[in-house]
Amino acid sequence: MLDILYLAHDVTDPAIARRLLALKTGGARVTLAGFRRGDARPVDSDFIELGLTRDGRFGQRIAVVAMATAALRRKLRGIPAPDVILARNLEMLALANRANAIFGGRAAIVYECLDIHRLLLRRDAAGHALRAAEQYLGRNVRLLITSSPAFIENYFKPVSRLEAPVMLLENKVFEPEGVPNASMRALPPRPGESFRGEPFRIGWFGALRCRKSLQLLAKFTRLMEGRYEIVLRGRPAYSEFPDFDTFVENEPFMSFHGPYRNPDDLADIYSEVQFSWSIDFFEEGENSSWLLPNRLYEGCRYGAVPIAMAGTETARFIREKQIGLVLERDDGEALAGLMADMTPALYQAARDRVARVDPGTWTFGRTDCEALVSRLAALRGSVPTTGSIHAISQTTLSKGEQP
Repeated sequence: MLDILYLAHDVTDPAIARRLLALKTGGARVTLAGFRRGDARPVDSDFIELGLTRDGRFGQRIAVVAMATAALRRKLRGIPAPDVILARNLEMLALANRANAIFGGRAAIVYECLDIHRLLLRRDAAGHALRAAEQYLGRNVRLLITSSPAFIENYFKPVSRLEAPVMLLENKVFEPEGVPNASMRALPPRPGESFRGEPFRIGWFGALRCRKSLQLLAKFTRLMEGRYEIVLRGRPAYSEFPDFDTFVENEPFMSFHGPYRNPDDLADIYSEVQFSWSIDFFEEGENSSWLLPNRLYEGCRYGAVPIAMAGTETARFIREKQIGLVLERDDGEALAGLMADMTPALYQAARDRVARVDPGTWTFGRTDCEALVSRLAALRGSVPTTGSIHAISQTTLSKGEQP
């Protein structure tokens, strides 16, 4: 059995829980160690706590990582020597190198980078220092895991000097038993009813961190005078907008329903909306333009029609699949123009196009889990690879083949 030490930047993050379950479903034995954020509940009660970090406080996180590095030998005492050390984000890569030294340097280090932090892209001394740190800490990395082709094309190839094979692992919905059918539970407004009686609903679910989206959607719904409503669910980033709750309460066509369980609640929450807001301006022109967000896969899995921003990787993706709607200008008036002529019939046609896409496009099943673990197991006994970055397609892995 493959032994994995999973070093997580935030053990309360639902994405960590999904990756943990995927590795276990694929047949690996996993030890989770990482940092906690606030009072949120950890995704696994049996984890090794390395410290407490604060969202958006990069300097504080560096200090806590330094303290954790000094205490790591004691923290890891008694766990089996890992075959693979999986490091989620740059700060955990520093701990991965230390942990590998503690265990004799025989583990394969895998760097999981699903977002490109804005500090890594700065052109000043701080950005240069962080990129140099990534290159230094990544010198022993045997595999890089990332979630979007645009991260490879816009950062890892031209900017980062990290040299390792790259595995593309998209943010798909975790469904270990597979998709029994392509049931899409979202329903259109009943034909013949006015929009005032039965408004269309746009769902914005997940990590709510984009003030610009919030303001744009508020202006849009006021322009549409109740023909559309915005349903918000997830975890607001109060570090980005501390007035989030007050803002939403003052909007007549917007409501916030708190966090949800992923994947347990996805079918229910997407059944309440017709469209999925798949736009994020948080790091405009950089990470937000390059990512393929969780909500894209979640919404499409359950029949919500995605709305993407022109010029982004998400827009390229949905245009390639011939689904969804693309907003050409980032303001409420442009969104009103895009959505003004929507009818139940047009919505149903858009929903049908989503439903015709192979459900495997949106889901990560047991075969995918086994292929992932098999790929990691193949790293045992290997040496760090130097040379040009190359991608290993998740499309290949989803067929259960070995890359």
